[in-house]
Amino acid sequence: MQRIGLTGGIASGKSVAARRLAELGAVVIDADQLAREAVQPGSVGLDAVVEEFGEDVLTADGELDRAHLASLVFHDDARRARLDAIVHPVVRRLAAEREAKAGASDPGAVVVHDIPLLVETGQHDDFHVLVVVHAPAVLRVERLVRLRGLTRHDAEARVAAQADDETRLAAADVVLDGTGSEAELREQVDALWDRLAVERADEIEAEAP
Repeated sequence: MQRIGLTGGIASGKSVAARRLAELGAVVIDADQLAREAVQPGSVGLDAVVEEFGEDVLTADGELDRAHLASLVFHDDARRARLDAIVHPVVRRLAAEREAKAGASDPGAVVVHDIPLLVETGQHDDFHVLVVVHAPAVLRVERLVRLRGLTRHDAEARVAAQADDETRLAAADVVLDGTGSEAELREQVDALWDRLAVERADEIEAEAP
């Protein structure tokens, strides 16, 4: 099994890269999706979030009000750290379960862990290859404002809540340029996939008796 870590700042193009890797045959484990599972109604994770932040973080239907919770934590480092301490351990457990299932189904699987905060949570040494989709912070702020409708203040806060560009790039084994079009980024992913296939073939040959 080949384990790939995939990360990038918010609005860098990481999701485009993850979708293309899935199309090419990788098993993509999406940390954001697992984070939603970790706090779904009835979960221990949601109970812990409510205990920490109060009933106001719930909608009338008893689900997590993500927008309200985000407004509480993105401008408060201490609160964000408390939320991370609740959610991250659950996400890691769920990710390990998904990876084990993929490996049991196909020992030669390529498993991609799509983790926005991979570097920030100290996981950059956990993978065979760490791929960073990079776009400068100033461009990502512009994208958040233009494409997602955030205020500039909120966009800057979300970018600032993650690792800076230099820290993320320093951890990378492979850097994909997310400043261009989606088609250009997909082409880079295709080239990476071909490179990974060669490396897998070389490893299999080296291990052959």
